Amino acid sequence: MSRCAAILEQHPATRLAVLSASSGVTNLLVALASGEHNPSQRAELLQQLAAIQHGILDSLERPEMLTRHIEEILNHIKELADSAAISPSKPLHDEIVAQGELMSTRLFVELLRRRGTPAVWFDVRKVMRTDDRFNRATPDLAALANAVTEELKPLCDRQLVVTQGFIGAANDGRTTTLGRGGSDFSAALLGEALGAAAVEIWTDVPGIYTTDPRLVNEARAIPEISFSEASEMATFGAKVLHPATLQPAVRRQIPVFVGSSKAPEAGGTWIRNSTPSQPLFRALALRRNQVLLTLTSQSMFQAHGFLAEVFGILARHKISVDLISTSEISVSLTLDSGAELLTQEVQDELARHCHLKVEKGLALVALIGNRMSESGGTATRVFQALADVNIRMICYGASPHNFCFLVAEDVAGQVIADLHRELLPA
Repeated sequence: MSRCAAILEQHPATRLAVLSASSGVTNLLVALASGEHNPSQRAELLQQLAAIQHGILDSLERPEMLTRHIEEILNHIKELADSAAISPSKPLHDEIVAQGELMSTRLFVELLRRRGTPAVWFDVRKVMRTDDRFNRATPDLAALANAVTEELKPLCDRQLVVTQGFIGAANDGRTTTLGRGGSDFSAALLGEALGAAAVEIWTDVPGIYTTDPRLVNEARAIPEISFSEASEMATFGAKVLHPATLQPAVRRQIPVFVGSSKAPEAGGTWIRNSTPSQPLFRALALRRNQVLLTLTSQSMFQAHGFLAEVFGILARHKISVDLISTSEISVSLTLDSGAELLTQEVQDELARHCHLKVEKGLALVALIGNRMSESGGTATRVFQALADVNIRMICYGASPHNFCFLVAEDVAGQVIADLHRELLPA
């Protein structure tokens, strides 16, 4: 928090700071919201949660009003967790999980005040209007824009405002969440509504890397990258950005910076509409826990309507599809984290129209770059690097910015390392 405060002090033009929960808090709250723990286990989780908040309060010398407010929130969490143990629900889950951001922002405002940087606390639920799809709520952009203009912008015009990422509110006032990693998405949405000159995301890594440094030691930070490339990376597994973060920035052409709050002096990555450098291969992304569905039906042969029926079923169950490959009588498609989405009900409904094969234990590898589908020899270079790897599915040509394929999960890390060595040498 002190490092974040220092960054704000070095950027006095900043008018809105959007915070996530303190480290480790969201995981504890998710566990409490699950309702799966006995009273002693819940007590242990609550104790861990309180210890994090008390540690910060101690550093702030326990101001009376703030300490009382945090204790009220902790008591509220206990009541909610007890309710979840009796009857868990998605609305209750979101109400519990949102408390992390509500606490961290209160604490951060006090820290800023003690450092001589005045700031005002703002409840983002007043403006972040969403639908009622709890856990993965979708913002209502028109309602958000109107509410920001009326309630948030006048505050930002006068002073620094601190608010929450990740959370919002449905039309009936119930708390919703935007999904894990939603704080940067919140920042981009608010930046769009405010007409911000830039959105800066300060996280735990100094920018976007050529691939995950935990997989490849030679991975390096990218100083500048285009919206198109960064969007592909976020969509296909790069953890630095929430997949939806760049959409608001693209709509308003707002540059986005990604840097490390732990080492701001290390610089970071600027994401812009276009960049002077547009290499054929820019980066690699990996997304694990993929499910491959293969649907086979003789009625597909020289017929119409089959795919519409399949995608209609998936749409009704709010399941989005990533990669698609078709033949005369079959279609294969991938689902991200599909095991939890592909319920028995969905499988039974699909099976009434075709033979269904479900394969798990797969990972999606995405090679990100520019004009790949227009450049001769691209596929040859990729396949030469993967000569000994069984590739389960390929998707190439739909976008000039990516080349995607499925491999077995247990070889995915090595695939990334081999491709990085051959296609993205230092």
